[in-house]
Amino acid sequence: MSARRVPRAGVLLALAPLVVVASVAGAITVGPSDLSIADVYGVVADRAGLGSSELTLLQQSIVWDLRLPRTLLAGICGAGLAICGIILQSLLRNPLADPFVLGISSGASTGAVSIVVLGVGSGAIGLSTGAFAGALASFALVLLLASLAGGTTDRLILAGIAATQLFSALTSFIVFTAADAEQTRGVLFWLLGSLSSASWTDVLVCGVIVLGGLLCCVVGAGWLDAFAFGNDAAASLGVDVARIRAVLLVLTALMTAVIVATSGAIGFVGLVLPHLARALVGVGHRLLLPATALLGAIFLIWVDTAARTVIDPEELPVGVATALVGVPAFALVLMRARR
Repeated sequence: MSARRVPRAGVLLALAPLVVVASVAGAITVGPSDLSIADVYGVVADRAGLGSSELTLLQQSIVWDLRLPRTLLAGICGAGLAICGIILQSLLRNPLADPFVLGISSGASTGAVSIVVLGVGSGAIGLSTGAFAGALASFALVLLLASLAGGTTDRLILAGIAATQLFSALTSFIVFTAADAEQTRGVLFWLLGSLSSASWTDVLVCGVIVLGGLLCCVVGAGWLDAFAFGNDAAASLGVDVARIRAVLLVLTALMTAVIVATSGAIGFVGLVLPHLARALVGVGHRLLLPATALLGAIFLIWVDTAARTVIDPEELPVGVATALVGVPAFALVLMRARR
């Protein structure tokens, strides 16, 4: 890292958590109900036993039961997807790698839809388990296809596209053959990415998995630094390449699965935010990982806020909003990778 980037990274990492807190508080005030940051603070303090709120019960419910869990879940999902993107880009040495492009999100969607439509398992844990199985199956298929085709960067992306199409077709097949009309409408909207059904259980499950994943990766930041130079270089530095690589890939699939199970397939967060974080703090993963997570959280909080208000009273699926931002960024990364 250059000498100029060290203080910049320190300033960013010091300010970004404050921006995340301000974003959560600010995003909750945006919407048809007239709320202020002081109102939000009053409700949170009231629930924590540190004060009282003068809002009506309906307004308190809007803050505590609807907007606060939704905003927190958006931040957690944004952080998790950004972390998954940076792990995949480092392990696979591919700037275009992210869970959505490589078909992992599609595989997780197929697993989650199988649970919902076919009724195997129940609740957030059952849904996450199905999504995890689907994510692992899709990722294994991508690695197998890429390996059989020569294992180059281009083949990996093509294998990801093939897996995405295959699992999207399987999801559609399950929905149109086994779901009733109401399930079909709900599943199709959820597949486009939606945080409208966020609950405190989702926040807890997703938060534990993503925070655990971030801590594991920060502890093993040296491994990711070594993988950035290739498998042979990592092995020469004493890294158990096969074992560490498998652990990190399973961890990525687990985080992706839990996020998809709660919010649907939200694309391009894992592709765009790691590149922005590298430009700000450099390539060392010990600083890059938390910086990427914080930027991902801020990004998805405000994209979701825009998605639920820009065409009010209707709601735009958050996956559509991220795609509108992510596709131009994807094209930019593609052109830079060509150089």
